Amino acid sequence: MARAGAGHPGRAPKVTAEASLQQRYAPESSCFGCGPANVRGMRIGSHEGSHGELIAEWHPEPHHAAFTNVLNGGVIGTLLDCHANWAAAMFLMHERTLDRPPGCVTAEYSIKLRRPTPTDQPVYLRAWVVEAAGDRVTVDAQLLSGGRITATARGVFVAVGPDHPAYERW
Repeated sequence: MARAGAGHPGRAPKVTAEASLQQRYAPESSCFGCGPANVRGMRIGSHEGSHGELIAEWHPEPHHAAFTNVLNGGVIGTLLDCHANWAAAMFLMHERTLDRPPGCVTAEYSIKLRRPTPTDQPVYLRAWVVEAAGDRVTVDAQLLSGGRITATARGVFVAVGPDHPAYERW
């Protein structure tokens, strides 16, 4: 079942050089946040960490800033939303012993911007499942920079059926 917490808050996760989950399961995805095929997107690359946690490293660029050296809040929201969605999808894939993650969509999410996030260094993402019931999965996530948690999120993600446009999107 789901975990109550994950990782070491404030410590950057160790991200491997192997292909990301998005590259493995959704290479043609055009999602702005995590689609490998979106040449103008953010191309978040999530990896499975320990104990069901998903981890990622992402490098902001100057055009992601709200103002000099501070990451835009909308960019932060996109990072946390996409990464947490993949945590939900991978959780369901493992729980249901599927070959691929099911298509999931965001039902709701909220973020807390705890301190400014610099754009002159990598940021790290962590996400883990805290509750699951049927097709609905609740995920907590963190954004870290310079060894500090700069933003947190909680989201509810839902696996969708054939009547939804996101069905089998990967």
